[in-house]
Order: sequence, then C-alpha cells, then structure tokens
Amino acid sequence: MQTFRIVKPAPALSPYIRYYWILRDDAALPVSERTLPVGCVQLVFHKGKRLMCLQESRLQPQSFISGQSFGFSDVVSTGVIEMITVVFQPYAAKVFLQIPLHLFNGQNVSTDEVEDRELSDLSCRITDTLDNDQCIRLIEQFFFRRLASGSEYNLKRLSTVLDEINLHPQVNTLQLSDVACLSTKQFGRVFTDYIGTTPKDFLRIVRMQRALYVLQQNPGSPFAQVAYECGFSDQSHMIKEFKLFSGYTPAEYLSVCAPVSDYFSTL
Repeated sequence: MQTFRIVKPAPALSPYIRYYWILRDDAALPVSERTLPVGCVQLVFHKGKRLMCLQESRLQPQSFISGQSFGFSDVVSTGVIEMITVVFQPYAAKVFLQIPLHLFNGQNVSTDEVEDRELSDLSCRITDTLDNDQCIRLIEQFFFRRLASGSEYNLKRLSTVLDEINLHPQVNTLQLSDVACLSTKQFGRVFTDYIGTTPKDFLRIVRMQRALYVLQQNPGSPFAQVAYECGFSDQSHMIKEFKLFSGYTPAEYLSVCAPVSDYFSTL
C-alpha cells in the first residue's frame, strides 16, 4: 500500500519552502520511478529502506541534499519506503544550508559530508522519530533557527528574477541580468550560487517543466503549439530537449506517463 502526502510549510517559511512531501510504500515487489529535473534543490530523509540509483548502481544516502539535476534518473526501491522530502523555493536553499548551491550540482550529497553539525543532528533525530508530523516540526525548528542567525540580501533580487522566468517563456539571460540590476558576469555568479545551476541551464529546465504543465492541462495540444508556448525555438528543439530530460520523445512520454509539472503545478 502506498500513501503520499504534501504538507505546506508554516506561513513564515513559505517564501523559502515550497512544500514537504511524505511517502510510504510497503509493496512487496520493487517499485521503480523515473525522476526528471524539477528546478528546486531538495533535502531528503530516508526513514525506511534507501532507493537504488540505477544509473550509478548505488544506494542513495540515508539523508542528503539533492542538487539541481540535468537529465533523468531511474530509482528503484529496496524494501519498505518511508521518506520525507523538503522542496525549497528555487532561490532559497542557500539560506538554510549556508553553502553555495553549485557545489551540489548533479549530485546527491550526504548530510554527513557537508560538515554541518546541526544538520547531521537533525538527520539523526528524524531517523529516531516515529511520528512524521513531529519530524516536520523538527525540520521547521531547524529552519527557524537558521533564519534567525543571518540574512541573505540577494533573495528579493532572485525572487524577482524567478517571477520573470515563470511569467515569460521567451526571456533570456541578458534580460534577467537587467532585472537583477547586475552585470552579466555578476548575475551568473549570484544565480549559480543561489539556484545551484547556470541561468541558461535553469531556463532549459523551466522550459521542460512548462511543456509538461501545458500537456498536463491540455493533453491533446499539438506539439508545435506547445513548443511555441513554452519558449522552444521549434518542435524539433522541444523533442530534443524532451529526450534529454526524460529519455523519451513527447509522444513516447505521453504513452507511458501522465504529464505532471512539479514546478508549475505548485506555484
């Protein structure tokens, strides 16, 4: 039996945390899933058996920071799944992790490897706490302590940049640097530190997520129309990007998956 629950953060944390999700699956047979880039850094706690990453042929860490990814990943269960995941706002994880996010790019980094005693202690407490609602409270207590310990003056700037990206599919990095009131070089550095990937690559992730959202809302939309609406140069460009990010062409993807945008569905 599988249960899946989304939990909204405390109102004071909503500018930084999109949501938490809690998954439990006690299926006797292995459960497999293909994951796509969602545009958000995540903090994952395994309370049950860890997932196996098939591409890397290794288990995920017990608790880890999942950096921005660029491509798909296949995971499979190795027993009873019970996990809690924090999904940060795209620009906000640095506030709590206090490390430039580009260091996690394309990686699942164990919380024990980041030399953060408070974070390691939190991971241990999550493992030892049976009630998942209490686990969320422990996580939020950690976040509130981190908010009280410092400020990040670039958050408002990057929040405005993200609004521009979300509203305008055709926006480019030069226009975004103007929105941020930074030189192109400065903007690239700040963006990569806070978002965890380059502006160009993030725009590609958002284009893919936007296409998934359009197909989610209107499954019968012609691909040429979807490509135009989502900022691709043409239909062949969208097909190429779909293949990179999901392993499928759009038609193949729709034949095996119900399109859901984790990015735009939760804005």
